[in-house]
Amino acid sequence: MASHTRRRLLKGAAVAAAGSVVGSGLGPGFFTAAAHAAPAAGKSDATGATPYLEGAFAPVTEELTAFGLEVTGRIPHDLDGRYLRNGPNPLRLADVRAHHWMLGDGMVHGVRLRGGHAEWYRNRWVRSSQVTAKLGETYPGQVPPDDFACNTHVIPYKGRILALQESGPLPYELDGELNTVRPYDFHSTLTGAFTAHTKYDAVADELHAIAYYPTWDHVRHIMIDRTGRVVRTTRIPVADAPMMHDFALTEKYVVIVDVPITFDGAAAQAGAIVPYVWNDRHSMRVGLLPRTGGTTRWFEIDPVYYSHTLNAYDEGDTVVLEYIGFPAPFYAAGRGMGGPSATGSPTLDRWTVDVRAGRLRSSRLDDRPQEFPRINEALVSRRHRYAYTASAAEMWRAYETADGVPPDEKFSNYLVKHDMLRGSGQIHRFPRGAAVSEPVFVPRRGARDEDDGYLLSYVNDPDRGATDMVILSAQDFTGHPLARVHLPGRVPLGFHGSWVADA
Repeated sequence: MASHTRRRLLKGAAVAAAGSVVGSGLGPGFFTAAAHAAPAAGKSDATGATPYLEGAFAPVTEELTAFGLEVTGRIPHDLDGRYLRNGPNPLRLADVRAHHWMLGDGMVHGVRLRGGHAEWYRNRWVRSSQVTAKLGETYPGQVPPDDFACNTHVIPYKGRILALQESGPLPYELDGELNTVRPYDFHSTLTGAFTAHTKYDAVADELHAIAYYPTWDHVRHIMIDRTGRVVRTTRIPVADAPMMHDFALTEKYVVIVDVPITFDGAAAQAGAIVPYVWNDRHSMRVGLLPRTGGTTRWFEIDPVYYSHTLNAYDEGDTVVLEYIGFPAPFYAAGRGMGGPSATGSPTLDRWTVDVRAGRLRSSRLDDRPQEFPRINEALVSRRHRYAYTASAAEMWRAYETADGVPPDEKFSNYLVKHDMLRGSGQIHRFPRGAAVSEPVFVPRRGARDEDDGYLLSYVNDPDRGATDMVILSAQDFTGHPLARVHLPGRVPLGFHGSWVADA
């Protein structure tokens, strides 16, 4: 596999897609192809700017281990576990023209908390076959068919830690010290692609996924039951092989969002690093698939880029879905800047689907720039009151640089706590240059209220040139942090993470 070039692999995927090849197996996906990328001529920006490789995005060059971390404030004693976050961190990048932010080698950063102490910090690359080769290590066992150093999410699942990626690669299992164990296929029951954005229903003890792949004429709903095995896979026909980055779950429905970002076979044949384009001819739709089985019911809607799900829930004969959306069009492949490009800032929005009347209504909840929405995870698929989002000034600069410099009011860093019942929000601000990452909610031991717990986030400290793990009280959101754990290095702006509690 390592001898293949990106052009050959993606050309194969393009030909398969054009020929409507559909099957349970996988050919080469674009993540695998990009892992073997050769520079594509003429793709660099005329200004030479590489915002996704600079500043808060700049990759770190080594793996660190540090014990007995310095702390300002006091770490709550009931925080026993690991705070982990995944993100792209390209290893030995030979040519910036072959790089795209979404395709960097995954690196997981973690802090171990126990008994009021920060015992250690570690960062480790996910050991795909490509990463092990770059590090001069030997890959243990057989290389999976669509191998990639998963860079998008890291979740706990039934005593395991899984690094996740969409569109092809198997999850990678990590141990408690962030070493890569092996690819994970849910007890040999997962065949085909998976997702980076699973939804875990804690009441039903079910893990759900929507998977897409460039050679499929459908997407797949995958349900993993309490045994940890895939027990049902449902194929939902869709046209044009869309990129479905996220989806939603209610007690009754799997909510599928069919976006107008679709696979472009011609771009793949031409050597595009990310062969997905905004497609005005592809209608935007929201689909409701009954969790008990049946046919998907579709509702058309004006196009947006559906970035990340906050949560969804049933309310009588309606389905409510809250999410982060970007204005159309959105360029996943970017426009010569090494990462995605937006035509406006992301906002917190809501869709309300009247199932009985067959209508979908859109509404704006908060127009401040924000991303990476999270809730108390025990309420996934059920009605929630509180939500948390993040805004990092450098992210909006990078996303919108291709269209010019965004206005000054976007140059701020903050976390938001939303009260969905009252329609209000609180802001916890950080200094200029203190880029903030996704907030993760951790319930306090013995908590009875939905927001009785803590918010954990990595925040860059520009004065130290390193990163702090900041712990906030969710019920005293605007107050001083309970603790700042001072890490020995930087955590680049990346994607998603989780709290992995001790058993």
